[in-house]
Amino acid sequence: MQLLLNKVAIVTGASGGLGRAIALALAAQGALVVLASRNKEALEETQRQILEQGQRAIVIPTDVRDEASVQRLVAETLQQGGGRIDILVCNSGIAGPTAPLMEVKLDAWQETIDTNLTGPFLCCRAVLPTMVEQHSGSIILIGSGTGKHPLIGRTPYAASKIALVGMARTLAMEVGPGNVRVNVVSPGPLEGERIQSVLKKQAELRHISYEQVRVQATSGSALKRFTPVQDVAETVVFLAGDQANSITGEDINVSGGLVMV
Repeated sequence: MQLLLNKVAIVTGASGGLGRAIALALAAQGALVVLASRNKEALEETQRQILEQGQRAIVIPTDVRDEASVQRLVAETLQQGGGRIDILVCNSGIAGPTAPLMEVKLDAWQETIDTNLTGPFLCCRAVLPTMVEQHSGSIILIGSGTGKHPLIGRTPYAASKIALVGMARTLAMEVGPGNVRVNVVSPGPLEGERIQSVLKKQAELRHISYEQVRVQATSGSALKRFTPVQDVAETVVFLAGDQANSITGEDINVSGGLVMV
């Protein structure tokens, strides 16, 4: 049985990596998935993979930092999705600069905050009237273990991601009476190309080898490994569906035990 049959889900940052995995997992459970990011060509590749599964997906190029672009995303979703929005996954994010705070430029700080924090704010604000009116909805913000388990030189990213926890908890209280749930999923270091780039910059900043940084990135976790992207995607599927009806305001760490250490 498909857990999300006939649900309409928006996934931002669905052009690759974790966002693509989340979109594929939601579609596999029967949801109509609206794919959003700035990269139309990459979104179409995600759509192609979903269609090959025999599932449904719509591409709507979107800049989550831009209010008008987010409003268009929601309006087109409502038009093509039968007037419903059941699930919002705010996954769009950038790594931001890797440098000591005293060396971070204001424009790099602002770009990180605009994408990782203001983007989710704009998306949540845009979908909530529909969710409250239909008296149902699940919002999932993709956070990070960074900030809870500090990573040197990553202050802008850590600040933007840890702020999502406060946002989710407060918003959950605001919209709970409307039967709308809001949660954060915070991955640990994920397998894939993005973590390789982050670790290389860490090695340069700390003047140690890439292999040393890679070992350190997993040695603090209980499972001693990077987190598979699919594990995060399946957690999102769970929170999106009716089986998580009593879960809201939570920050769920999918980190192999890294955050608890």
